[in-house]
Amino acid sequence: MAGANGKQKTVRDMVLSLGLIVLAGLVMYLFIPHDDDQEPDVKRVDYRVELLTARRAAAYPVAAPQGLPQTWKPTSVRFDGQQQDAWHLGFHAPDGEYVTVKQSMDKRIPFIEDATQGAQETKVTEEIDGRTWVRYTGGRYDALVLAEDDDAKGATTVVAGTGSFEQLTTMAKALKTS
Repeated sequence: MAGANGKQKTVRDMVLSLGLIVLAGLVMYLFIPHDDDQEPDVKRVDYRVELLTARRAAAYPVAAPQGLPQTWKPTSVRFDGQQQDAWHLGFHAPDGEYVTVKQSMDKRIPFIEDATQGAQETKVTEEIDGRTWVRYTGGRYDALVLAEDDDAKGATTVVAGTGSFEQLTTMAKALKTS
């Protein structure tokens, strides 16, 4: 009889321990704040040094926005002079969407496919500050692609992202090369 009583105590102790652990987990869940509905605080990056470097090193006029409201947060910047003078500048738009400016001397079609993540060219164009931009849709990103331009010295410029075409147009309007 001593063996059966020992097994009952072991099972009972395990059930009590499990109950205590579940209770502790429930208390922690209830009293530790969790902000599931809030967007994460996106860190603003300073891209001025990379922009100056890119403008000195690139074989084309490097574009960056001027005059965007402070609610547009720059979140990522890269210039790779080794990889076809590739310029990337990403922004967190005021409504939480993502908008990026990409430029490269890489082959136009593959670069556009990569920058737009699979979007297809449409017949819709927009005139923005005297320059023609072509709309791309259907990929992960929608995009505006600057029509081939002699001033670009062979570079392709893409404004793409999860933002609306209104936001993409706002970014394209803000782009300056000096």
